[in-house]
Amino acid sequence: MGWPYIGETLKLYTENPNSFFANRQKRYGEIFKTHILGCPCVMISSPEAAKVVLVSKAHLFKPTYPPSKEKMIGPQALFFHQGPYHSRLKKLVQSSFLPCVIRGSISDIEQIVLRMLPTWINNNNHTNSTINTLQEMKRYTFDVAMISALGHKKDLAIDSIKHLYQCLEKGYNSMPLDFPGTTFHKAMKARRYLNERLTRLIKERRESGKHGGGLLGVLLGAKQNHINDSQIADNIIGVIFAAHDTTASVLTWIFKYLHDNPDLLEDVKREQEIIRVKIIEENRSLTWDDTRQMPLTNRVIQETLRRASILSFTFREAVEDVEFQGYVIPKGWKVLPLFRSIHHSADFFPQPEIFDPSRFEVAPRPNTYMPFGTGVHTCPGSELAKLEMLVLLHHLVITLKWEVVGNNDGVQYEPFPVPKRGLPIKVNYIGPDNNKRRNMINHHAKP
Repeated sequence: MGWPYIGETLKLYTENPNSFFANRQKRYGEIFKTHILGCPCVMISSPEAAKVVLVSKAHLFKPTYPPSKEKMIGPQALFFHQGPYHSRLKKLVQSSFLPCVIRGSISDIEQIVLRMLPTWINNNNHTNSTINTLQEMKRYTFDVAMISALGHKKDLAIDSIKHLYQCLEKGYNSMPLDFPGTTFHKAMKARRYLNERLTRLIKERRESGKHGGGLLGVLLGAKQNHINDSQIADNIIGVIFAAHDTTASVLTWIFKYLHDNPDLLEDVKREQEIIRVKIIEENRSLTWDDTRQMPLTNRVIQETLRRASILSFTFREAVEDVEFQGYVIPKGWKVLPLFRSIHHSADFFPQPEIFDPSRFEVAPRPNTYMPFGTGVHTCPGSELAKLEMLVLLHHLVITLKWEVVGNNDGVQYEPFPVPKRGLPIKVNYIGPDNNKRRNMINHHAKP
């Protein structure tokens, strides 16, 4: 179980997660114990066991995270609870992420894309600009997260919220040592300031009666299910975290996988060009129906979610001593279903190390594909995440080409697994008439 208190935390967050899990599974089997972030843990790596913990006997395993993570996000955030409070809050959160709601966000998301892409090539005479993919994807997904969480209102507080959130996320996977100078201490200080900013914003909107859109507007307008300001703040921070870092990491891997598979990239490009021709002929913007006509691009996203497995596991806690497949899991121990191990098992996904979107032409076996979790705690924002990926990829592949700078192998953790150095790439316009393509983007982008 590793060193006292520290356990195997450093190994988990610095080693290749595939190796970390595979080595222990080979040695101990599909169920083994360890110690992570100050907590004794049991890790499980079979679909059947994951279903028991997350679905069929979910009442015995409450959603939880190590105390340090709960402190950072906020103890009243949706995904730390079960029971009546969770059910009441989940209905409100889900109502802001329903397809009938997010389809109205396509125009806003597209405008974010169309304003962003030209900034990648407006240096060096519009050729061979170098960008850090992860940082650009974080910028993109944060802007989308702001719309989904706070609505379309332009508050001066948003820039401050963004800065404080960036300080907070740096400490997410740090050791929970709360004394001056540590990353965790700096993150918790940013968390306190972030809570103050959000509380002030919530108070202003509540008193003005202009609740605005996004999740904040839904929570402020919940008359029959009143949510207090502290609960609202924790859930706004939770949604931003869930909608921002994970999606940015997935998009960074998509850049890498498409770059490494040029024939696949050409096929995706052809699919998107058919849609683009239709859009130009009808003199309109991208629509929800267009995003439903992208089967190959959707499979690329599905395979990236499997291959990259950004969420390697999720946390649950035994609410009592639980007998589990011949073992007794003590009350209070964390239980971690290993999504990554299941996604990378050759028993469910032949040749799992190969990036092959065609495997999703047939639906995976039940409980073998869980990129957004499963059960009552399935991620409510999964459709928004896929939508913002589709909108970006539509414009990206028909407008730009990119080359990875340096060695593109290796993984780092920020806090999720991403390509080494954030995947620096050189970007240029594609096609014989670069000026025409630039004008097309600028024509559709609103100031």
